[in-house]
Amino acid sequence: MNRMVVGPFNRVEGDLEVRIEHEDNAVTRAEVVTPLYRGFERMLLGKPPMDALVYAPRICGICSVSQSVAAAQALASAMNIRLPQNGELAVNLIHATENVADHLTHFYLFFMPDFARDTYQSEAWHPDIKTRFTAMKGTAPEDVLPARAQFMHIMGILAGKWPHTLSIQPGGSTRSVAPGEIARLDAILKAFRRFLERHLYGDRLERIVSLQCAQDLAAWSAERPPETCDFRRFLNVSAALELDRLGRSSGRFLSYGGYAMQGATLFRRGVFMTGNYAPFDARSVTEDTSSSWYKPGTGPEHPMTGTTDPDADRSEAYSWCKAPRLDGEIMEVGALARQLIDGNALIRDLVARKGGSVHTRIVARLLEIALVVMAMERWVAALQADGKYIVHEKIPASGEGIGLTEAARGSLGHWLSIENGRIANYQIIAPTTWNFSPRDGAGVAGPLELALVGAPIRPGETDPVSVQHIVRSFDPCMVCTVH
Repeated sequence: MNRMVVGPFNRVEGDLEVRIEHEDNAVTRAEVVTPLYRGFERMLLGKPPMDALVYAPRICGICSVSQSVAAAQALASAMNIRLPQNGELAVNLIHATENVADHLTHFYLFFMPDFARDTYQSEAWHPDIKTRFTAMKGTAPEDVLPARAQFMHIMGILAGKWPHTLSIQPGGSTRSVAPGEIARLDAILKAFRRFLERHLYGDRLERIVSLQCAQDLAAWSAERPPETCDFRRFLNVSAALELDRLGRSSGRFLSYGGYAMQGATLFRRGVFMTGNYAPFDARSVTEDTSSSWYKPGTGPEHPMTGTTDPDADRSEAYSWCKAPRLDGEIMEVGALARQLIDGNALIRDLVARKGGSVHTRIVARLLEIALVVMAMERWVAALQADGKYIVHEKIPASGEGIGLTEAARGSLGHWLSIENGRIANYQIIAPTTWNFSPRDGAGVAGPLELALVGAPIRPGETDPVSVQHIVRSFDPCMVCTVH
């Protein structure tokens, strides 16, 4: 049995190591180590409840809006507030801007540069990929970064700044929008659509979201050469390297839906297991600290009453990440989970054929960009310049609230307890906490740890490319993981 430590990883928000055991050129066991403790949950104890809107977004500079949305929803739940339609539209637009930008950044700047490595120089596709995606030197950043910067002007109009905006409140958005600004939002989205249709998809967004099955996707990809757009480039590389066999999922997926609107969500909330949908029950969420550097409790804890008491001396622990479970089961979260649970025909067919994998995670993210941008166009059209954007209510002296939303990387939950006008408990389960979970008390590995088993290791590799691809397919945000 051979052992190897992979890490630290570059192009990742926060610290990450992966300890692997391998035999016969394949990974046989993995432990995902998050070696950083930050303690935001403890910082919030005893603070006025509204302080959560200031502290929580600073957990992360990449997905700060997602943290803002979850914190605002937890407070709104405790205050029993119902947002006005304009407020929901504005919050969704702000949130979607961040998530779409995250998807775009992940694909172009985090994921695809790994295929420009000299490891693949014998592949026929390598010269084009190296020219296009080499980190900081390829042609892709020249196209993507200006388009992303222009797209992020939506954040400036609706939120004032990014990251760490304070415009998102329990009752909606503090920023009303004038008719001229609505027109400006529409123009920004039109320009961003043109970028996507020219560079990423080489086709209309409507065509991309109309693909119904693996055969449709393959036929679409074959219509034109790979070099005509970046989605086809990825599909060509994925077919050559058989990425649909790499990083296989456990088969259990969770989504909170995301983008709330009039009591519903843009994507369906729920669970997908053994090929079937099931509703989500928040009472079934627990966190296990058997393999984590926290003081052990009496067993897995529900986050409403959970604890975060660090204990760096626990010899049996190997991560600052807790182990979230739903009904005792591990859950993968992210764009793949969202689209499976929402019933997207293409994603369901891909998973039915070969399961969740590096391939399906990336396809789901790229598909979701198109779906969300089209939703943003509808939301901008629905804004009413003279409508109300926010309502105000008093914070109760005592109460509880839950905020459930979807960051780009997956399901994010905030659990808030208020006593005597102060925060008595605050627990957060971030997407990467679900995906990069360590083993629980029963010894069950987390989603990434399981996905890494079977990953091939090339002779002489000390930084296996297969491990890199699998880890990046989950798009880790480690600072959120350990908040």
